[in-house]
Amino acid sequence: MAAPSKPAGAGNALPPVFTKLGLHTPADLILHLPLRYEDETRISAIADALPGRATQVQGVVTHCEAKYKPRRALIARIRDDSGGEISLRFINFYGSQAKQFAEGNLIRALGEVRGGFWGLEMVHPRYRVVSAEAPLPDSLTPIYPAAAGVAQTLLRRHIGAALTQADLTDTLPDSLRSRFNLPDFASSVRTLHNPPPDIPPAQLEYRTHPAWRRIKFDELLAQQLSLRLARNARRAQGAPMLAGEVALVTQLQNSLPFRLTAAQQRVWHEIRTDLAACHPMQRLLQGDVGSGKTVVAALAAAQAIGHGYQAAFMAPTEILAEQHYHKLTQWFAPLGIEVAWLAGSLSKKDKQAAVARLVSGEARLAAGTHALFQEQVEFANLGLAIIDEQHRFGVAQRLALRRKGNQPHQLMMSATPIPRTLSMSYYADLDVSVIDELPPGRSPVVTKLLADSRREQVVELVRERCRAGGQVYWVCPLIEESEKLQLQTALDTHAVLASALPELDIGLVHGRMNGRDKAVVMAGFKCGDLQLLVATTVIEVGVDVPRASLMVIEHAERMGLAQLHQLRGRVGRGSTQSACILLYQQPLSDAARARLKVIFENSDGFVIAREDLRLRGPGEFLGARQSGAPMLRFADIEADADILEQARAAAEWLLIHDGLAARNHVLRWLGGRQDYIKT
Repeated sequence: MAAPSKPAGAGNALPPVFTKLGLHTPADLILHLPLRYEDETRISAIADALPGRATQVQGVVTHCEAKYKPRRALIARIRDDSGGEISLRFINFYGSQAKQFAEGNLIRALGEVRGGFWGLEMVHPRYRVVSAEAPLPDSLTPIYPAAAGVAQTLLRRHIGAALTQADLTDTLPDSLRSRFNLPDFASSVRTLHNPPPDIPPAQLEYRTHPAWRRIKFDELLAQQLSLRLARNARRAQGAPMLAGEVALVTQLQNSLPFRLTAAQQRVWHEIRTDLAACHPMQRLLQGDVGSGKTVVAALAAAQAIGHGYQAAFMAPTEILAEQHYHKLTQWFAPLGIEVAWLAGSLSKKDKQAAVARLVSGEARLAAGTHALFQEQVEFANLGLAIIDEQHRFGVAQRLALRRKGNQPHQLMMSATPIPRTLSMSYYADLDVSVIDELPPGRSPVVTKLLADSRREQVVELVRERCRAGGQVYWVCPLIEESEKLQLQTALDTHAVLASALPELDIGLVHGRMNGRDKAVVMAGFKCGDLQLLVATTVIEVGVDVPRASLMVIEHAERMGLAQLHQLRGRVGRGSTQSACILLYQQPLSDAARARLKVIFENSDGFVIAREDLRLRGPGEFLGARQSGAPMLRFADIEADADILEQARAAAEWLLIHDGLAARNHVLRWLGGRQDYIKT
């Protein structure tokens, strides 16, 4: 029942060019499944061929010639017993090819039929010279994912050999297959590599055939098992036990000018319970923009500091990290806790001084960017690592911060809500807490869609809002001209707005400014010296200016849903009715129209995230290259949510009742890649 511990056929070398596709052994080839199929099992009469369809025909060459006007082409005419004729046209050809189309030769050709100047034709069909007795294949012809230099014929030959060499022993116990009504693994992969022609084409195209269902189940099961094994391995490690009531936590709560919402209190209880355990916490704290995640993270930091440990607060951008630094200093400094600041823009002297305070333990709390996990940064006793916008950091970066301490607890935060199926699939190894309630006093943001042709009206609205004592963001996606995108730059926009609104004090921030210059501008906007802030998307996260009640986003059609939602969350932080104007340029693509419709109709981050997942897929949603999660090749977590549920149940059962089968299953599907999952 269980597969061998070593991938079958691992000793059989494949052509070096196969490494382009990540194929190293016959076992890899078994799971290199077709993208689609072509039907070479039947021949259609040329007279019955219809334009727009892939068809296989067979006929005798009646004429062949190379033409050079209006463009170079080799054209062969073939006729069959139905009396129909069709042209085979080759724009790129060798002189020797003409010999294959000698008059009287029997040609079998497969391609898309289309209407040409001289009647029906196929352009660059697959073809071969055959005899009248040449047999037809008894299965559909697979078309595999390929790369430059990797021919389909080469793939088919080696995959055919692999099906006889590789170990196809089932990794699933019979009882589990029976429970979920799954076919066996061997028959499933053989069917998908060589499907009989009587399988309904839709079952192969839409991957609903039982063989495809088994493959999807196995893939999702491997993902679930690998994440749970990673979770179990972490739980076997020791971590600081930060249990009990801590005076610093009480002092911090009493000093806050607001009371925690019920959702914040619930989430804080979940985190405090984790911190009291003897294994490292690995919790993801989700909450929509402005839900109050930072204060909950601060309470967790206070719990660690109160037990004699240090805490580190890491953010992906310097603007966001500096916001956290000022907020944490505002909360902790009055309680006698020093907060160290570490960022790439610091001078060497200031950086060394901050590192020295962390090494000595003088600074109990650190806030900063990726500078926190550089080699020269050491902590006296790191007990908690807090990572904001965690999906923006790579696996190695998150691991490097954890290695700064002796298995510190880890709290990850995200303002991008994760849809349920995505959470079930890619975050199965994490405990997830959700703040699903906004603090009182937050006013809903009105979203408006306006074509760029109405820009002058928007400028007047900005003038009115600022005259009334409000503040405004004006967001531009790029700071350099791009002929390709033709986007208006932040620099030009700042100049145009300064000319149109001379009575206003207007600031500018963009990604190429150094940290100090950004900080000066942001401080001026926050204290009210600046009324209008022109910015690139560097202000997407972390900026909290309650008086800012209007945001204008240029070229909104170019931005993703998560980014639009994050930007919109920068306003609506005070009691004034706030608005977000999305300026777009026409004509809109279907994808852009769909995104703008979602953001216009919804303010719930979870609804937006679900639509974002549907529109973009999990790879882009997660930032897959940096997430560390094994991406799915065959299953679709939304369309195959029922299979995902079954795979979760099966993973739980296997880990309890058949650990060897579980590990062999992961080995078959992930090989050594499970080592990179969710560090």
